[in-house]
Amino acid sequence: MVKKLLLLVAVFYTILLIVFSLISIDGIPDLGSDMDDKIYHVIAYLILSTLWGTYAKKERNLIQVYSVAIMAISLGASLEILQYLVNPDRTFDLLDILANTIGVAIGTIIVVRLTIVKLK
Repeated sequence: MVKKLLLLVAVFYTILLIVFSLISIDGIPDLGSDMDDKIYHVIAYLILSTLWGTYAKKERNLIQVYSVAIMAISLGASLEILQYLVNPDRTFDLLDILANTIGVAIGTIIVVRLTIVKLK
């Protein structure tokens, strides 16, 4: 039951992330730094990779978790290209891809670390 709920949350979150990546967004809270956009990218992809990485853990097989990380990074790069192509208000930014990748790395570390703790 918990695994099905986690899948539902992961799918819903992924759809929201895709939609919000492709539309114009106004009124995002200001965090008071020059890196607000990058911070939001890190957080968004940390959540994405944590949700899917936790779901993908089956029988303590970390290969699936790393596969999720690769897919999440690919999704982030693809969305960065797509938002540039489909929305004239959005721009392509390599630093956004880097921020996404950092978020995925942190999320993957969290999932792997929790797996290692469970193994002990």
